[in-house]
Amino acid sequence: MGVGLPRSIIALVVWLTAAVAAGGLPLGMIVFEAHRAQPNQLPDGWKVKELKGQADVATVTDEPGTVLRLRSQNSSFSLERAVYVDLAKYPYMSWQWKVTQLPRGGDFRRLRTDDQAAQVMVAFSDRHILTYIWDTSAPKDLMQSASPVPLLHLVAVVCRSGPVEMNRWIVETRNLAADYERAYGRRISYVKGLRLQINSQHTNSSAESYFGDVVFHATAQ
Repeated sequence: MGVGLPRSIIALVVWLTAAVAAGGLPLGMIVFEAHRAQPNQLPDGWKVKELKGQADVATVTDEPGTVLRLRSQNSSFSLERAVYVDLAKYPYMSWQWKVTQLPRGGDFRRLRTDDQAAQVMVAFSDRHILTYIWDTSAPKDLMQSASPVPLLHLVAVVCRSGPVEMNRWIVETRNLAADYERAYGRRISYVKGLRLQINSQHTNSSAESYFGDVVFHATAQ
């Protein structure tokens, strides 16, 4: 997850605090409009957060159209924004992603190997987090706590694992309301923040991934 270092933990807490305090985003929409990104610019409302090293983000053209490429060399950074989504109306989230390089030996289950080529972190109104990851080693469909410290409520869901599905675009759709209830044993009402992240600093390696649009839906797509 890239949140094992003290600086990263502080940054995650700051992000959660800002996300919970924000509001005003219309309900149900494309919240990451990669297809509208201009050269050398992020989609509206998004900002870069560098946790270690320098961010390497580029707007490129690929199979879905205009997308964002994230490249990590012994570094950790994210793209993030505050949102406000009512899960009673829009419980599903879908996104497009592609991984072209996995961090060598990455495995979120151990702090010293906690690197991923791609992850989508979702912050909820109670400051609990679900992070959907493409892990190098952990098995697909695993759901497990990834909190490096007490009081940080972070559960990882392995959507993709290893190199088998690399180098091709995949559309993920998740029922956030159902995943949250499975992870934390209760219901939740709102999503308050999103983060797209890449990191390779724990394994001292490299990673590369691409992201297309992130969209909330009323029904499964």
